Amino acid sequence: MALVLTGYAADALAAELDPGADVASIRNWLVENNPRLRALQTEAEAADAMIYPAGALPDPMAKVEWQGIDPDHPNVLPANVGATDYMLQQRFPLWGKRELAREVAREQARASAYEHDAVALDLLADAEDAYVRYWHAREAIAVIDRLIGLLEQVEEIAGVRYALGMAAQQDSIRAQVERTSMQRQRIERQALRRVAVSTLNTLLGRRADAPLAEPEAPPALAVGQSLFEATRQRIATGNHPALQASSALATAANRRAELERRNRFPDVTLGVGAMQVGSRVDSYSLMLEVEIPFQQRARRGRERASRLLEEAALTRTDAARDELEGRLGSVWGRWQGAREQRELIEQTLLPQSEANFQSALASYQVGEVDFATLLEALREWQGADLLRVDATRDELLAAAAVRAISGDTQ
Repeated sequence: MALVLTGYAADALAAELDPGADVASIRNWLVENNPRLRALQTEAEAADAMIYPAGALPDPMAKVEWQGIDPDHPNVLPANVGATDYMLQQRFPLWGKRELAREVAREQARASAYEHDAVALDLLADAEDAYVRYWHAREAIAVIDRLIGLLEQVEEIAGVRYALGMAAQQDSIRAQVERTSMQRQRIERQALRRVAVSTLNTLLGRRADAPLAEPEAPPALAVGQSLFEATRQRIATGNHPALQASSALATAANRRAELERRNRFPDVTLGVGAMQVGSRVDSYSLMLEVEIPFQQRARRGRERASRLLEEAALTRTDAARDELEGRLGSVWGRWQGAREQRELIEQTLLPQSEANFQSALASYQVGEVDFATLLEALREWQGADLLRVDATRDELLAAAAVRAISGDTQ
């Protein structure tokens, strides 16, 4: 018995831990478990780890040279050759090349971090989109279930009136046909809900059929004029993660171009050595080695390629800014239109259609209107409720798209 109770407790705890009760649970789960985000985070950490090595001195080189080897009795032991020369060499990049290389790596690491944030915003918007559809399917099914229940009541009323000889049997049959049609729509909505569950679980890094908690309330995705203006300003100043990533790559390209230009100036290699003759050190040596920048054509080609890559990165930043501005205008228009439709339906159409149904129901019960009028009034009322749910869905989907551009994930 204790084991059974323990199993029930574990199932209850698992249900509590499943995401889906609200938008915050979806966002938190995605940030912690989405495999793409985890990969990008690891890549960003790897890029950050490369900052110091990019500007570090290259490893020194050790050299041993044997001189005067007897061809008849070859032996490399120091006592059996004429002389053994030991040399330790270190190349030193000059003219600020090491710091430039470190700046390139630093900007690339910043770009990786910003790319992670930009992808996170898009994935959060996709998850909010799927969550809205998940919530919407449930709400639509609830409206349809309510309509089916009302149709059953209307069918009972029609049956009573038929039994009293006050209505035709066809009234009851038409109510049954309408109820069957609603059940078909319910099946369609259930299919849409399963699709939303699969999409949402995939984004969360879970099995497609993993259970989700039932939404406790409509998704809270606040959007307003102040957020729109702040987002426009953020795009204009380049503070969106996508723009910051492009800007960091452009800066990295600029530093790389400067590094190629400074490669015109030679690096130096210093070395210290000792010569062993027999079992004693006979002399010491110093070595200075300088690169000769002879391959000027190849160097100019690399410099030109670096400048072109910098121009491409700057152009890509401008393109990203234009794309964000276009997306913002589009989704903002969608949000405004959906909000106005929802308000019109909630404040005007829904109360009117409900009043019309109640009037038609009362009139049918006393024989003042026919069954077709009652059925049409019921369709209009519940159809208005479905329109309300659909308009709310469209408003929330547009809000999620706005939040992806604004960077609002709270």
